[in-house]
Amino acid sequence: MIKLQFIGYLGRDVVRKEVNGNVVLNFPVAVNERFRNREGVLEERTTWVDCSLWNREMMAAHLHQGTLVYVEGGPRVEGYITRTDQPAAAVRLRVYHMQLLSRKDEERRRPAPVEVPAVPEQELVEEQPADDLPF
Repeated sequence: MIKLQFIGYLGRDVVRKEVNGNVVLNFPVAVNERFRNREGVLEERTTWVDCSLWNREMMAAHLHQGTLVYVEGGPRVEGYITRTDQPAAAVRLRVYHMQLLSRKDEERRRPAPVEVPAVPEQELVEEQPADDLPF
């Protein structure tokens, strides 16, 4: 068994379909990779993975465009011909496990961390033992 795992952003809201009585949620995930080329110039490459999540209909309410997710599952690569008659490949993944990490708009709305001032230390008062202990 081959297992693929990655973190990426949903490219659009999920599309819900029913296949032989089973619910399947389909959604593309963009996986971004930054690297330096031979000339030392920073480049970014995006790989799109077409994901399908079976029998987890309740997840549809949480999977929206821009959601950051961790995904793992069984990959499959399919060849196809583009509209311009060029050969290409698509990466497809049957999702076995996924975790919601955040949404892009939540990251933008998240307030900057606020530094909390330290609580001033108070003078410690040593308690005197009571002479009238009940035991």
